[in-house]
Amino acid sequence: GISKKSPRMDAAEKVEASARRAPAPEKKELKKVDKSKAKKLVELKKWNAVAMWSWDIEVNTCAICRNLLMELCIECQANQGSSSADCTVAWGVCQHAFHFHCIERWLKTRSVCPLDEQEWECQRYGH
Repeated sequence: GISKKSPRMDAAEKVEASARRAPAPEKKELKKVDKSKAKKLVELKKWNAVAMWSWDIEVNTCAICRNLLMELCIECQANQGSSSADCTVAWGVCQHAFHFHCIERWLKTRSVCPLDEQEWECQRYGH
């Protein structure tokens, strides 16, 4: 004959039934990596930054006093109380640059650029 199933479920049927009732498994989130425990290839202990700058001109010396434009002119060097803020640079429309005090003194006797002898016209001055 035909055997009847008992009202009790066997273990396999219980697992199958619970799988049908259970919600779909959620996507697992990626584990967050603890950076302090991760193996480091390189560890930066100290960093010293060094920067250099210069004027964006071909010649960085004043053709009148022969000092670097970034330094004080000879007039400001003679005055002990002068600072670099007092000694500015003047650019002409001809793109030549001089210390402001130097070109100012030059223009008292001549009205031309010391390098190309074009009429001096100040384009800008300052640092």
